[in-house]
Amino acid sequence: MNLSAVDLNLLVAFEALYDTRNVTQAGQRINRAQPSVSSALGRLRLLFQDELFLRTADGMQPTPKATALMPAVTAALDHIRAALAQGAGFEPRTASGRRFTLAASDYADVVIVPHIVAALRHEAPGIDLRVARLDRAALYEQLDNGTVDLAIGGHLAPPKRMLQETLYTEDFVCIADKRHPALRSRKLDLARYLALPHALFTPSDDGSARGVVDAGLARLGHRRRVACTFAHIVALPHAVQGTDLIATLARRAAQRLAGDGLTLRPLPPEVDPGPFNIDMVCSRRAPGDAALGWLQGVVRQAAARLNE
Repeated sequence: MNLSAVDLNLLVAFEALYDTRNVTQAGQRINRAQPSVSSALGRLRLLFQDELFLRTADGMQPTPKATALMPAVTAALDHIRAALAQGAGFEPRTASGRRFTLAASDYADVVIVPHIVAALRHEAPGIDLRVARLDRAALYEQLDNGTVDLAIGGHLAPPKRMLQETLYTEDFVCIADKRHPALRSRKLDLARYLALPHALFTPSDDGSARGVVDAGLARLGHRRRVACTFAHIVALPHAVQGTDLIATLARRAAQRLAGDGLTLRPLPPEVDPGPFNIDMVCSRRAPGDAALGWLQGVVRQAAARLNE
């Protein structure tokens, strides 16, 4: 394919169509009339020899080829946006047309991402944000190719080619129903912790019923019973309240998610793995991108507010 024959505006239209799944809304996003977007879609179909978007009752749904193309198209456009932003400075309040992709763990979604979103809406209302699932297997490749701008999470071990910055430290607590019959006016010691059934947040899809705590228990020659596992951290408080289950999770997430019916208990000293870091990770291309550098500052400020 001759690159000189490709109109860059077609890729802009492709991204808008993929995000909105609607020709009219895509046109509004890129300031083009509906017939113009329809014409761009026709040219895109010819260019890629695929329908790309199929009209359904739920909007314009992407074909498998469109889904496969989207990460590369977004990365290419983000690189161009970053290049245009260099040397021109970055004014968040008047900036528009830029979209950041933030990979966040379930914990980060609950604890720090809401502060980042609030700051963006207040300081840079023309900037868009996509919050993606933090895929530990693919994360560093995504940072390298630009499909992810920043990542936030705990227990990250990026390669040396990445920039890693600790935002703050976190620790674990145990949550239980306030009326749990085995815990009324009783200390949560090791024996009771082991005797009770546990709910566990495990984001992996491998069926694992082991977490950070289990490695420490194994070293002591103990094993807890994990009665329920969940793929999303927000499920834990709902599973624990009104049942005999207990759950171990990060303190700030517990404080944000636990309602009036739950109590937070310190872990038995033998079980407590100690504090761990919540980090921000990005590729080394970030220092040359004024907009991305600004976003890093927003993340740091959000982290600082958590410690106030």
